[in-house]
Formats: sequence, structure tokens, C-alpha cells
Amino acid sequence: MTNKAEGILPDRDINRLIEEGAITLAEPAADNQVQPASLDLRLGRKATRVRASFLPGPDFSVADKLTQLGLHEFDLSEGAVLETGCVYIVPLLESLALPADIAASANPKSSTGRLDVFTRVITDEARAFDQMPDGYSGPLYLEISPRTFPILVRAGSRLSQIRFRRGNAMLDDAALLDLHKRETLASGSPRFINGLALSIDLQGGDGDLVGYRAKRYTGVIDVDQVGAYDMSAFWEPIARGERPEIVLDPAQFYILVSAEAVHVPAGYAAEMVPFDPFVGEFRVHYAGFFDPGFGHAPAGGHGSRAVLEVRSHEVPFILEHGQTIGRLVYEPMAAAPDTLYGAALGSNYQAQGLKLSKHFRGG
Repeated sequence: MTNKAEGILPDRDINRLIEEGAITLAEPAADNQVQPASLDLRLGRKATRVRASFLPGPDFSVADKLTQLGLHEFDLSEGAVLETGCVYIVPLLESLALPADIAASANPKSSTGRLDVFTRVITDEARAFDQMPDGYSGPLYLEISPRTFPILVRAGSRLSQIRFRRGNAMLDDAALLDLHKRETLASGSPRFINGLALSIDLQGGDGDLVGYRAKRYTGVIDVDQVGAYDMSAFWEPIARGERPEIVLDPAQFYILVSAEAVHVPAGYAAEMVPFDPFVGEFRVHYAGFFDPGFGHAPAGGHGSRAVLEVRSHEVPFILEHGQTIGRLVYEPMAAAPDTLYGAALGSNYQAQGLKLSKHFRGG
């Protein structure tokens, strides 16, 4: 590759990695599989239900661990249902032989997180989930654990995505403030605390809707179907109360939204990360990648809210309006992408407010 700038690799560099064999596709690329700053990962044809989640560690491959921990293997060619509360491992159709100066990281796709489907990419000899070190060469596997809804998946379904980076060029708070002055990264009076701090909106807009609570014991959701399901069969709307707060039930899953409308300029990418594990007993945002052009006016947005997938931990926890719940960290792109997130890609969440995943009608 001729471009040696540090940062997140754009779409054309990802295509070049495919052409050079650094990314191997077991089947031809799917439509829009290469995103502005990431590559969608596709499920292979076999799945194994396992006793528990695991990391292989430095002395084992994933295949070794599946021999020890696998309960049964089944075919995904014609589709299969993954049940809640179970853990599955699926080889992906993509594998890597990265150059020595390129690393990668993975995250669930936004639609996956909004279904409360927990996914993590695993590699051979891995000590950490979702991380592929510089020069990694080998297969990729996806751990899948539906938490709320049973899901129907098949070979080729896309639940996760991967980013490639050269170096470590994350912007510090001073650089973020300077970028905000030029590009307006968020509405209101943004705070930069090891990234752009985001707070929760529990007042709502013109109506009184502030979020959704997932119903339990629902039907199956086909992850490849868009607009196929009536939201009322799967979700309960949450109305603004007398006080702008909500009590998170540890047994429930919530879709909420940030108070700030955020913007990722064309030359940057962002990722949602926890604000501070010591400020609240809850988890926010399974799906953390924000592509270049998210909330970008020329790409069809005018600032977009960050939709938050929220689950409390072991105890009930009160969230209050304006409470800090996460932060966006920004990295420069190694080069501007050929296509920005937005209308040209048919992106589902540009200019979004409070919005359920693409599978539902009416949310």
C-alpha cells in the first residue's frame, strides 16, 4: 500500500488490502460490505454452541477450544435460530494476513447492538476480544449471544464490523476542542473529558417519548429483514415522567438517546467508549463505531443523536437527565474515504433521533 499516513484506513485502502490478499474473502464481497471506515464481517456456514464464552490464550487456536467446549455444531446455510442465553461460535467468511504495520479492531454493527445481541470477534491465540494486533495472520470467529430476542441468522449475515488502523493517532482533548471550533462536533456546550462526553436525554422533544424498553419472550427476529416487524410486538415506549429520570431494571434492555447531536467530520472516525466504570452500574452502547460523515450536513445529516443501548448490571440504577453516560473518541482517517456515511450508502441511521434498529416499523 502506498499510503503510509497514520490513522483509520478508508474504504479504498480496505479494498486494496482485499486485492493484495491481506484480507481474504471466502466468498465474493457483498453489496456495501466495505463501509467508509470499516468492513462488515459475514457469518460462515457452520455454528457451534459452546458451554461458555472463552479466550483461547497464547497456546491455543479457537478450533482447539471448540473441541473442548463445543456442545453441538449445526448448519447455517439455510438459516438457524440462535436462542437467548446461549453462546455460539461461528467462523467468519473473512480472514486476515495483515501487514506488520496494520492492526485491527472489531465491534458489533449498530443494528446488532440495538437488538441486544452480544458479539465479539475472537482470533487464534487471543488474549483479548475484538483486537487483532499488528501483522495478525489467521482466521476470525464471532462469538454471538442473544440477550433479549431470539434471532434468525444465516451464512452471510452481518453482525459485526472491523476497522484497520496504522499507528495510534487518537485526538487528545486539546485537539478535539480545536476540531470542534472548526467543524462543530456536538450541539450545545460540549465537554471534552478524554473524548467528547455525552449525556442522556430523558426530557424528550416535542412529544413525551424518551426511550423504549424491550419486551421479553417475543418472537424471532430475522437479522437480514428490514422493516419487517411491528415495533409494538417487541418494545414498550417509555414516556417522560414527572421527573426526568428512569430506573434501570437489571433484567431489562433499553434504547435511549444522547442529549447532544454529534458530528463526525469527513476526515475522522469515532468510537463510543465507556465514560467511567465507577460512575454508574450500567453498560452503554454495544456498537461503538461512528463512520466519517455521521451527522455531517453534506452527507445528509445535521448532527445526529447517539442512540444508546443500555443495560443495568446487578442492581437497579437511576439515570437522570443530563447524566454523563459515555464518550466519543476521535481518530483521524489515514485518508478521506471515497464515500461518506449517509444517503449515498443508504445508511439507516443518518440524521437519527431516538430510533430502533432497521428491523422495525414505527420506531
